[in-house]
Amino acid sequence: MPDAASRFTGFAPGYDSARPAPPPDLTAFLVQWSGVATPDVVDIGAGTGLSTMVWAGIAARVTALEPSADMRSVLAAKVAARPAGPTRFSVLDAVAERTGLPEASADVVTASTAMHWFDPARALPEIRRVLRPGGLLVAYLPAWPPRMDPEADVAFAAYEDRMTRLEIERGLRPPDAGDDYAATMRASGQFRYVAELALHSRETGDAGRLMLLARTRGGAAALLRAGATEEEIGLTGLAEVAARRLPRQKPWWWSFKITIGVC
Repeated sequence: MPDAASRFTGFAPGYDSARPAPPPDLTAFLVQWSGVATPDVVDIGAGTGLSTMVWAGIAARVTALEPSADMRSVLAAKVAARPAGPTRFSVLDAVAERTGLPEASADVVTASTAMHWFDPARALPEIRRVLRPGGLLVAYLPAWPPRMDPEADVAFAAYEDRMTRLEIERGLRPPDAGDDYAATMRASGQFRYVAELALHSRETGDAGRLMLLARTRGGAAALLRAGATEEEIGLTGLAEVAARRLPRQKPWWWSFKITIGVC
């Protein structure tokens, strides 16, 4: 059974092109809630940096933790290519359960589409150790798929259901803690207050982006590596609908559920 890092190896550029950026209002909200004008931020499970680089010019320091060398290389290239600015970035090979970071060194810890892969019994006490008093753990993920077209939405949901069933049946899905981040945070006893918020964003996409989004889902990559065909996991059927319904760029409407634990 692959672990959560290895299942996302081998397609980092495509992942970076297809996945959504965080909602544009997220950083302003977190600055307000943290009460720190230029926070020190730790981004865990940073992937290719979609949730990391949004802090440029806002945070004082951003430390990105990513265990996949493939993903980390894309992120490191973004950091190296960024214009000079006040925010200091570092990219580390580390995980939520063992950050290697100093105690009370962060105002905000983020986990974008990642906290379900953490072992909460080990990760949340470690995150609490890293956070300063009043600091925030912020876990968020988008609703899949984005709202774009009724028929394409239905086809993508059917593809995801089929893919998930097959990866579980074939023992290819790593253990996960589920997507009820608020319940996980409350059960940990590490936070004095847990809240939820919905934020939204608008991007654009066509059939090509939708199929790249589908192929870079961790379950799809694991099944294809294990010998499953695109028809078997539902990609062929999804491609037919996408070509018909999304021949050109059109708006994609993303909704993100944001869960915040306050130390």
